[in-house]
Amino acid sequence: MALDKTQIAQRIAKELQDGYYVNLGIGIPTLVANYIPAGINVVLQSENGLLGMGPFPFEGEEDPDLINAGKQTITTVPGSVFFDSAMSFGMIRSGKVDLTVLGAMEVNQDGDIASWKIPGKMVKGMGGAMDLVASAKNIIVAMMHTNREGESKLLKKCTLPLTGVKCIKKIVTDLAVLEVNNGKFKLLERAPGVSVEEIKSKTEGDLIVEGDIPEITF
Repeated sequence: MALDKTQIAQRIAKELQDGYYVNLGIGIPTLVANYIPAGINVVLQSENGLLGMGPFPFEGEEDPDLINAGKQTITTVPGSVFFDSAMSFGMIRSGKVDLTVLGAMEVNQDGDIASWKIPGKMVKGMGGAMDLVASAKNIIVAMMHTNREGESKLLKKCTLPLTGVKCIKKIVTDLAVLEVNNGKFKLLERAPGVSVEEIKSKTEGDLIVEGDIPEITF
């Protein structure tokens, strides 16, 4: 059974390590804030000027002045700090972010990512994604395995305008967990009940499958 967006976020949260500074992109990545494992201290950074984001607020407790880069209402944690976007991008560009989680329209087997523009469609712009992919120590992509037409989003070569080149290390989709490995996708885990054959059929890029592939756990 394919994962839903919440389960994708839960699986990515398992990648967090104590002491990490983490930036969460818009879309599925923002949900990761709700699933930080107990017992570890992670500081969430937002490019609009906040260090120390908490989980999403409960209904009725939203503060319209507290938003993330995707304009969603958020909470803060004790010790949170507010600052201007210039300082925020200074943190990103100087390599202070340990992990970035981004959504994507396409990822290819060399680790290129296309995440910001579909020709002919109105978009809000690049945002901070270009700085993040150029500067983060580690980048994980959260996305659906296929688009609405059922076409693979894990490709040999991206067809859309690129955000970054050879920067993606791991991808978590509704079907699988994969890593970029020497110019190919390597299958690490599969969604519960999803077969390796289904993942192969929905992955346009070259796929490495070694041994028995375990199911994703949370």
